[in-house]
Amino acid sequence: MKMMKAAFAVLLGLTFSAAFAETAQETAVRKAIEPRLGEEAKVASVTKTPYSGLFEVQVNGDIIYTDAKAQYLFVGRVVDTKTYQDYTKARLDEINKVAFSDLPLEAAMKHVKGNGKRAIAVFEDPNCGYCKQFRQTLEQINNITVYTFMYNILSPDSITRSRNIWCSADRNKAWDDWMLSGKNPATASDNCVAPHEKVLALGRSMKVTGTPTIIFTDGSRIPGAIDAKALEAKLASVK
Repeated sequence: MKMMKAAFAVLLGLTFSAAFAETAQETAVRKAIEPRLGEEAKVASVTKTPYSGLFEVQVNGDIIYTDAKAQYLFVGRVVDTKTYQDYTKARLDEINKVAFSDLPLEAAMKHVKGNGKRAIAVFEDPNCGYCKQFRQTLEQINNITVYTFMYNILSPDSITRSRNIWCSADRNKAWDDWMLSGKNPATASDNCVAPHEKVLALGRSMKVTGTPTIIFTDGSRIPGAIDAKALEAKLASVK
C-alpha cells in the first residue's frame, strides 16, 4: 500500500510539473473551456490529472475541474476516500506559495521577540476579532520575528486606525495597545503617509481574502487564527 501511495505521489508530481508546458489535449481543453467561463475568468493553466480523466483548470487563483470535452464543470475538492487526503487543497497550497524574501517588509511592522530566528508575516485588520485572538497567541511565542501587514479590508475605520498606529512613535506598542487592550492610538499628523494602498495591492495579488492570514518562510500560509500549540508545530516543520 505504501509503495502504491508513493508511486501515485510521484505520478501526481510529474503530471503537475508539466503544467507550464501544456499538451495538445490540454490546450484543446483550454480553448474549449475559456469562452464558457466568461470574460472575467483568467485561465492560468489546464492540466490533466490522475483522477478519472479530469482536467485541472487554474482560474482566478482557484481550481475547478472539467472533462476532456469541457462539457461539464466540477466545482469542489478531490479527496482520497481511503486516506482522506485533500488533493485540491494540496494543489492550492502549492499554487499560492509566495517567496517570503520577495515580500515588501518595509511596508510591515517588525517585532522581534527573543533571538528572532523564526519568522512569520501576518496580514491583519485592526478591527478583526480573530486577529486580536491571534495576537494573544503570539504573546505566548518566543524567539520569533513577526512582520505585520495592516490589511484594511473590514471598514473605512480600519484605514484610519492603521494609519494612526503606523504613524506612532512606537508602532509595535501602539499596535499591541490596541489589539490587546483596546487603547486607541493618537491621531496621526496630516503629513504622515501609511502604506495602506501598497499593502492592499499586495494582499489582493496574493489572494489574501481574510484576516488573519499567516505566511511562513517556506511560502506556505494558514488562513485564520491558530493556537500556540499549532503555531509551534508549524514553525517546527518549516525548513
